[in-house]
Amino acid sequence: MTIALRQVTKKYGREFALKEVDLHLEKGKIYGLVGPNGSGKSTALKMMTGLVFPDGGDVTLNGINVTRKTTADVAYLTELDMFYESFTVQETVDFVASQFANFNKNKANELINQLKLDPKKKVKSLSKGNRGRLKLVTALARDAEVILLDEPFSGLDPMVREATVKSLLQYVQLDKQILVIATHEINEIEPLLDQVIALYYGDIIGKEDVEVLREEHGTSVLEWFKNIVHQKEEGAL
Repeated sequence: MTIALRQVTKKYGREFALKEVDLHLEKGKIYGLVGPNGSGKSTALKMMTGLVFPDGGDVTLNGINVTRKTTADVAYLTELDMFYESFTVQETVDFVASQFANFNKNKANELINQLKLDPKKKVKSLSKGNRGRLKLVTALARDAEVILLDEPFSGLDPMVREATVKSLLQYVQLDKQILVIATHEINEIEPLLDQVIALYYGDIIGKEDVEVLREEHGTSVLEWFKNIVHQKEEGAL
């Protein structure tokens, strides 16, 4: 199980979202795609799920070019809120289950309980944080080969983020899945990560194993990221 981006470029108008990006992701690892807002993180994820196509280069899943049909094998949590307001939490889960053959209802119900959501509550009455939790339920309940989470902790109260982050690991099968988390909330996801990839306005400016950063360099992901951004801005990268 692999996802690969080879020399991928994407422009919106005159602006580059990605510039000749090379990435190779494999099962058994949790990847953090980090960078400031507007750095290209969302564009990279959308390409992996077949919602956006490159202007140049190739995006492949298991060696096959990604198409819109790829969404059947990829669970994607968008940064956007796209629920039907009149549905309850349970109706929302049931609707998503009807769209994907690999949706695991038992896992969804466990997640609803774990994340303390009321299945009878209407989506329109949910707080921003609970809407974010519901998005996590609909993404993580799919037994997909690839799970892509775009800003999954946006709107969550800092007090519950740590518990939510820890709960994620219970529902990921690393022997069968690739998990990619795109975020600018670097501190929250560091405990989860095997590898971190830094995007800075379309460019990959660094990749590191998180354990190497901690054990060999004695630094956190956030400090590493700040350092390479500084180097980039000073022209050293």
